[in-house]
Amino acid sequence: MYELATEEVNPQRKATEFIGSIGKAIYSLIETILVALVLAIVLYLFIMTPHEVVGNSMHPTYKNGEFLMANKITYRISEPKRGDVIIFKFSDTQDFIKRVIGIPGDEVMIKDGKIYINGEMLDESNYLSSSVITNGGEYLHEGQSITIEQGKYFVCGDNRTNSSDSRVFGPIEKEAIKGKAWIVYFPFSEFRIVQHESY
Repeated sequence: MYELATEEVNPQRKATEFIGSIGKAIYSLIETILVALVLAIVLYLFIMTPHEVVGNSMHPTYKNGEFLMANKITYRISEPKRGDVIIFKFSDTQDFIKRVIGIPGDEVMIKDGKIYINGEMLDESNYLSSSVITNGGEYLHEGQSITIEQGKYFVCGDNRTNSSDSRVFGPIEKEAIKGKAWIVYFPFSEFRIVQHESY
């Protein structure tokens, strides 16, 4: 019978290997966090922008306190369309979410509580109740019509009785548009892809 030689365990070597494995794990974690941060910054600066819905101007389509992500690329390669839900810069401290109602060249009129585009009543039945009345404002009065200038867009909130929009402050510049609403991501129970209309 021969005795098998047993390798002598060196406690110092074991401790060094343990510390080394912890170091590798920490390095890997830091690397992952840095990559995630870089991706998040790139997404924020060039591709997506987050937005919190503040107020009830788009209720019930988008509710106060919901968070959504807007696509910043779409309008670099195409023009906003009627029915698009957009995020735009209203002031240095405030962004708004509204729906595009009129595009450049459109004649917009409010008559008998409804919006008319180029002489035809706009069908908004997919997102507005038939009982909703669209009143005029300081900029566009009941019975008055305006033609949208090039590079500008007429926007309205879905909650017509509780929305400050182009009826009040006039059409917005394309340069003010930050993105096209894409997904609602918070609260998680309300997660959904944003639906845009096509008129």
